[in-house]
Amino acid sequence: MTDKTKPKARSRILDTVHATAVDLHAAGLIDLRRMREFDALCLPPVPTYTPANIKSIRAKHNLSQAVMAAALNASLSTVRQWEIGHKKPSGPAAKLLSVLDRKGLDALI
Repeated sequence: MTDKTKPKARSRILDTVHATAVDLHAAGLIDLRRMREFDALCLPPVPTYTPANIKSIRAKHNLSQAVMAAALNASLSTVRQWEIGHKKPSGPAAKLLSVLDRKGLDALI
């Protein structure tokens, strides 16, 4: 596993544990399944989004509600409801919002 594919850890301790696991995997002492478990542990948590957060992400990337909905594979109505607080993005939608926020629209298309 290279540094490019290494998940970002939530703390220095998790970063150290992950680096040790990578070394153990390279030495053949940890199988791929166990290595994936360590990778999952080191993923950053998906944040919860408020209506203001969603609007600011959309504004930051100069997206209309319709374009944001298409990029997230959601309906226009859903994005509107997120922005007025009637619904909250969860699961895959929250993860895609996180990717959009951190990496931009190019990461989704």
